[in-house]
Amino acid sequence: MSDLKQTPLHALHVALGAKMVPFAGYDMPVQYPLGVMKEHLHTRTKAGLFDVSHMGQVIVRGATYKAAALGLETLIPVDVLGLGENRQRYGFFTNADGGIEDDLMLANRGNHVFVVVNAACKDADIAHMKSALAPDVDVTEITDRALLALQGPAAETVLATLDPRAADMRFMDVATLDLNGVDAWVSRSGYTGEDGYEISVPTEAAEPIAKALLDHPDVEPIGLGARDSLRLEAGLCLYGHDIDDTTTPVEAGLTWAIQKVRRVGDDRAGDFPGADQILHQIEDGVTRKRVGLLPEGRAPMREGVLLFDAEDSEEPIGTITSGGFGPTVGGPVAMGYVPTEYAKPGTTLYGELRGKRMPVTVAKLPFTPANFKR
Repeated sequence: MSDLKQTPLHALHVALGAKMVPFAGYDMPVQYPLGVMKEHLHTRTKAGLFDVSHMGQVIVRGATYKAAALGLETLIPVDVLGLGENRQRYGFFTNADGGIEDDLMLANRGNHVFVVVNAACKDADIAHMKSALAPDVDVTEITDRALLALQGPAAETVLATLDPRAADMRFMDVATLDLNGVDAWVSRSGYTGEDGYEISVPTEAAEPIAKALLDHPDVEPIGLGARDSLRLEAGLCLYGHDIDDTTTPVEAGLTWAIQKVRRVGDDRAGDFPGADQILHQIEDGVTRKRVGLLPEGRAPMREGVLLFDAEDSEEPIGTITSGGFGPTVGGPVAMGYVPTEYAKPGTTLYGELRGKRMPVTVAKLPFTPANFKR
């Protein structure tokens, strides 16, 4: 008997012919009969529907929004207080050394902060918030809602057939929409680099709403395989691979997510775990950086491939943290960490693949331009 958890859409995945695999403690669809390549390209050109119900949905509530926001600011180097109502922002928990404990999305919902965290980290994240913020701020995991992602250039047209107000939202807006008579908590965001929405709905409404979206001729179900290749082409980090508790936001190229008010010289600067290290790196630079990488030829270079500065170098200078074939790019793509002096786009490095050193070119991220609705 499997001890894997199931999302509310598990039966639908099976009915649609999905290949199911273990992922973050859940039985999840890695691909459907369409196949990873076609699922990826369909999302880039039309719209794909993803089940992301394994992720953690959390409400953080204080006596006021300000109380909840300032509480969270002691854990993350992000301007939560200054986030506009019904707006969303990317952030991350940091540790005392400046490492990233998890990355997350947070939204100002007026009287509370709605937080979405990664599936593999959600138990630790929720325990961390409860321990650090109690008793003044309440942290409640939402266990009676599913989470869907509708991604791709046709996403607006598709979702607007259920609620026309979806078309009025811009990138990182959040709203409560009426989807088939159900209150859906919707953000205009995603993890593919495409326009799209993430949609939280009551558990019992998940399958009917998923079916309603899949009834549209432009929508196909998409699995974890294409989700990974889409986010990789978009230059987006995967926690536990491209970022972890030994990686700082500055090394990872995520300094843009630390707003000015949390930096040196501003009124709410610092006062988050690892502030000394992170703010020092922002001011003085880092010794290594996350970069895009384009391997030569058709063979992908995946996580763990060592990088060298020359074909005959004895010691590696870096490592690939994510890699695979990029269907939109039409060739292999990867990301990894290299010393800062090797991080300039156009630099040639060498990845060791099956005992051979193959050329890899440092490239600017993302590999495919973002198509967000600003």
